[in-house]
Amino acid sequence: MSVKINENYQLLKANYIFSEIDQRVEDYQNDHPQSDIIRMGVGDVTRPLTPTVEEAFRNAVREMGDPETFRGYGPYQGYDFLLDNIIEKDYASLGIKLERSEVFVSDGAKCDTGNIQEIFALDNKVAVTDPVYPVYVDSNVMAGRTGPMGDDGRYQNLVYLPCTEENGFVPELPQEEVDLIYLCYPNNPTGTTLTKEELKEWVDYARDHKSIILFDAAYESYIREDHIPHSIYEVEGAREVAIEFRSFSKNAGFTGTRCAFTVVPEELTGYDVDGKSHNLNQMWFRRQTTKFNGVSYPVQVAAQAVYSPEGQEEIKKTVDYYMNNASIIYNSLKTIGLKVHGGVNSPYIWVKTPEKMNSWQFFDLLLENVQIVGTPGVGFGPSGEGYFRLTAFNTLKNTEEAMERLSKLAI
Repeated sequence: MSVKINENYQLLKANYIFSEIDQRVEDYQNDHPQSDIIRMGVGDVTRPLTPTVEEAFRNAVREMGDPETFRGYGPYQGYDFLLDNIIEKDYASLGIKLERSEVFVSDGAKCDTGNIQEIFALDNKVAVTDPVYPVYVDSNVMAGRTGPMGDDGRYQNLVYLPCTEENGFVPELPQEEVDLIYLCYPNNPTGTTLTKEELKEWVDYARDHKSIILFDAAYESYIREDHIPHSIYEVEGAREVAIEFRSFSKNAGFTGTRCAFTVVPEELTGYDVDGKSHNLNQMWFRRQTTKFNGVSYPVQVAAQAVYSPEGQEEIKKTVDYYMNNASIIYNSLKTIGLKVHGGVNSPYIWVKTPEKMNSWQFFDLLLENVQIVGTPGVGFGPSGEGYFRLTAFNTLKNTEEAMERLSKLAI
């Protein structure tokens, strides 16, 4: 006998997009060691933890070094002091009522959006927007829910919902019945949004078909326009059909600190093969208590500090900083004649590549001629071909320098 592998991993036809980018950049850097590369591809932040958050973090670490205040394992779902702030500041302020039992603090929205599929059967039909954040697709491939990829770049058992310039990047409702629907708004990678009315169509669809919406709201703090909802629970009936994911990474600089949370309302139900309903909140609780021991106490104290008056003012400045970068990128690209989307309610700018140039060709053009790194749109799905993603998460100095270089590039 020999050890058998999970052969679903062999269905992943391409490298994870950001690993491929890193390899290409490394190869270029090795060949051009003096080059000054500006990275605007991966959605990592550059602003440090704010003073209020850092101070809270330091104080909590000191507590962990004192026998009188040391803490071991914390509550599985998170400390009450953080849960209460999340409920009051993020949801009650929007008129949304949540209980502590419905909020699960975790080490990242990426982890949760990748792991959530574990509580659902493998024969569920999954729908994803196209282009899409790769984790939604790849985690379902690994689980064995998708089948192989076809020649068109689409996995045979996934339902793809194209989001293109032609439909205003607003996905149409599925033409076939689906069970799980991944939505991310403000959208990664396109930077576009849905109005409350548009989001209501999805909630109504899910209620009519007993589907579940997996709603990634990691970028809600970047919303600037009043008519764009910050939470899917602002839509009537969403508590019956939606799980929401949020993160402290992009608003408060926790990409290297790791803290996020997922909301699973008590009303959510799934069904077994006999049609009997089961509480999804309890299933996710069981999954988390089995495989996850919670976020560290110092990190949760730091996250709590985000909600203090001082913390709120500080992270507003951080978000404004990135959105100023987004505006510079958006306006600069439009000035040189490129079609640009996003950048208004999102730190992502989605660029149409010049005529007859595919995504990787545009990547190579920018890397080789102006030493700028972005993300080829095709890495997010077939409908991303012909587009390119830039992020606003670099420094202001680098953002201005990158746009200055681009302005001199003949496109």
